[in-house]
Amino acid sequence: MPKNLKLIAAKIFESFRDDKSEVQHFDNSPLPDKTEVEKIIKEMFSLLFPGYFWNSGLSFETLELQMSNKVASVFECLTNQVCSEIKHSCKLDWRSCKNCKDYAESIVVSFLEKILEIRQALELDVKAAFKNDPAASCFDEIIFSYPGLEAVAIYRMANVLSQRGLVLLPRMMTEWAHFKTGIDIHPGARIGKSFFIDHGTGVVIGETTIIGDNVTIYQGVTIGALNFPRDSSGNIIRGAKRHPTIEDDVVIYAGATILGGNTIIGKGSVIGGNVWLTESVPPNSRVLIAKPELKITPKRLETLA
Repeated sequence: MPKNLKLIAAKIFESFRDDKSEVQHFDNSPLPDKTEVEKIIKEMFSLLFPGYFWNSGLSFETLELQMSNKVASVFECLTNQVCSEIKHSCKLDWRSCKNCKDYAESIVVSFLEKILEIRQALELDVKAAFKNDPAASCFDEIIFSYPGLEAVAIYRMANVLSQRGLVLLPRMMTEWAHFKTGIDIHPGARIGKSFFIDHGTGVVIGETTIIGDNVTIYQGVTIGALNFPRDSSGNIIRGAKRHPTIEDDVVIYAGATILGGNTIIGKGSVIGGNVWLTESVPPNSRVLIAKPELKITPKRLETLA
């Protein structure tokens, strides 16, 4: 190995030993594993959509046994990852980790108990997609190929874990969905029933967003913060309501940006494409940008030499 490479490696190593460096992790507190999180998501899809993301040759004679094995596998893998996050959190807060495994198991059991509820919510999401997208030929097409449904399914799982006080795992799950689909939904957002994201690329939904039932949004929509509340010392107040509330039966078209924790989009409203909105609108409103002035002229013919 060239001498200069050894020198580079030595300098990097010394930077790791610098007590002032906070962007490193070389203690004995574990962290969740990204590869395992991806595996858990895929296993969960086989429970949420059996027959789609599982062996297509399943029969009811063997399904119950295989389902039990699948649940047990998810329980074991997810418990290990939850335990890693809890132990890491305890290390940061200088707390004892004597009961971390038992606590992790209780979180995972409560998560698995929510599978039926998540499945019911996703069934309504699939039906909402079919109802609102004339290009959808059947439920199968939506389940297999719609990135919006995939992102929402992962969000709904991550949200359950987020409600139980976890931070790293839920965020790792939704960021994996973000990577795969281009849709960024924070696991802390609150999203109601029959939610449909059409096309999806570029959609951003912030942490304190509240979305009601029967809401449809299109690609490039941002539901974000207008500003970040700070305390008297100038530090960001984390967890403060800083993202909009979208009430029931709202449609938000492509490229719209809606910002602010006090912004409420009233029930039944339609937000047009490319709208920039930082104020509330009453129920049954239609918000549109004035039609731009278009200038259409004949294309000038070039003179041949």
